[in-house]
Amino acid sequence: MLLSRDYVGYMAQEVVKRLLASRMIESPSAEALTERVRKTMQDEIGIEERLNEEVRQILTDHAEEMRRTGASYQEMFKKVKGELARQRKLILR
Repeated sequence: MLLSRDYVGYMAQEVVKRLLASRMIESPSAEALTERVRKTMQDEIGIEERLNEEVRQILTDHAEEMRRTGASYQEMFKKVKGELARQRKLILR
C-alpha cells in the first residue's frame, strides 16, 4: 500500500495526539515523538515497496522461462510476493 508522505505525517500526528490526550503515554516533546512515529511508519511502509521491487527483479530474471511456459506475470507476482512474505514472516494487507 502506497501512502503519501503527507498522509503518513498526518497519521503519526493523530496517533500521538490521541495517545497523549488519553494519557496512555507521556512525552516531554510531542513534536519529537510525532517525528519518531512518522519515521517508523514510513520505514514499515517501505518494507513492502522494497519487497515489490525484489519480486519485479526475480520475475525479470525468469522472464524467458515464464514466456515459454505461458505463466501470467500478475499471477506469478502474487505467488512470489506471498512466498517471500511468508519466508520473512511479513504481514501484508
